[in-house]
Amino acid sequence: MNNEQNIQNRFKGMTPEKKLLLSLQLYYSAKELKEASIKAFHPEWNNLRIKEEVRNIFMYARS
Repeated sequence: MNNEQNIQNRFKGMTPEKKLLLSLQLYYSAKELKEASIKAFHPEWNNLRIKEEVRNIFMYARS
């Protein structure tokens, strides 16, 4: 069994609620990482400016 099949089987065994919780955790973790990245690149920005930038990035993100 390859790695992709292992991942698929792991998700098949999850309840919809668990999948939703996992996706929300991933989303908020990504936002926290993006916020930390912006703080590192723009130390002069205040917290409100950083949060606005993160919000805009996630609002207009494309995959």
